[in-house]
Amino acid sequence: MRICVYGAGAIGGNFAARLAASGNEVSVVVRGAHLEAIRAKGLTLIAGDRKITVKVHASDDPSELGQQDAVISTLKATGLPALAESVGPLLGPDTPVVFAQNGIPWWYGYGLPKSRPPAPDLSRLDPGGALLKAVGPGRTLGGAITSPNHVVEPGVIVNEIPDRNTLWVAEIDDRQSQRVGALRAALKGAGIGSPDTTDIRYDIWHKLMANLTGSAVCLILGQPSLVQKTPIVNQLCRRAHAEALAVAAAHGIVLDDSPDVRYGPKRVYFDHRPSILQDYDLGRPMEIESIIRAPVAFARSAGVPTPTLDAIEAFGVSLAAAKGLYTP
Repeated sequence: MRICVYGAGAIGGNFAARLAASGNEVSVVVRGAHLEAIRAKGLTLIAGDRKITVKVHASDDPSELGQQDAVISTLKATGLPALAESVGPLLGPDTPVVFAQNGIPWWYGYGLPKSRPPAPDLSRLDPGGALLKAVGPGRTLGGAITSPNHVVEPGVIVNEIPDRNTLWVAEIDDRQSQRVGALRAALKGAGIGSPDTTDIRYDIWHKLMANLTGSAVCLILGQPSLVQKTPIVNQLCRRAHAEALAVAAAHGIVLDDSPDVRYGPKRVYFDHRPSILQDYDLGRPMEIESIIRAPVAFARSAGVPTPTLDAIEAFGVSLAAAKGLYTP
């Protein structure tokens, strides 16, 4: 397939390298030193004992890359306005765009089954309706990612846990389609897990649990994921998790999950700084809206009390706003 990975940083760089190594024609939209390094030396992925370097078409201008069979956006929610402005040249008549991101996505309310309550107002996830105009629900595929990575130097990605690389993709109304099947096959052929899902919102909420109830706590405390093992913090995460499960259930998403499993004694805690904390440390725009505020909006629209999540929201918003990384 001809696939463009839009935003080939840590996660996107991992996926782009794997897809290129398995024979796909891959291009990437990147900027700055990362772009220059990829152009000069190729894109390198280090995953355990495996090291691969691939040549990919790299540019900060999508018009140089041409129409694609599929676009995979691994941009954070805060970077999506840039995609809306420039994605047009990548889109052929049938090109789908996968939005693989953390938190609640901008398209959540489109294609929602009538058996589920309507979503709250999510307009802040798509300011001015830019994504709706540039991509639209018809081209949009939902995505959810599990893949911890970091950029060790421009052009070089380290996959921290090589056996944890999954990208769920699906139509936003959960119907089965040829384009989803083709993309899943390409991902699996590249060694990226892509399970057959019949409810992409389930997968999004399942991933959200870790970000909302664990990563957000790491942000507030300024500590890596290991802090979640501390008894007093562990209890906080458990309370937040129980509330988040209730919110999801109120919107028709009954997760096979529990605080005892998510934060129980069998869990392995890694010395990893979640991406939302990395953004805070590095002074980058933060995914406060999609990871924290949107889920709390779901709680309020369903009338579910969430005192712990409300506190997480207050602290998270205050920290990000004080540093100029989020505008309430």
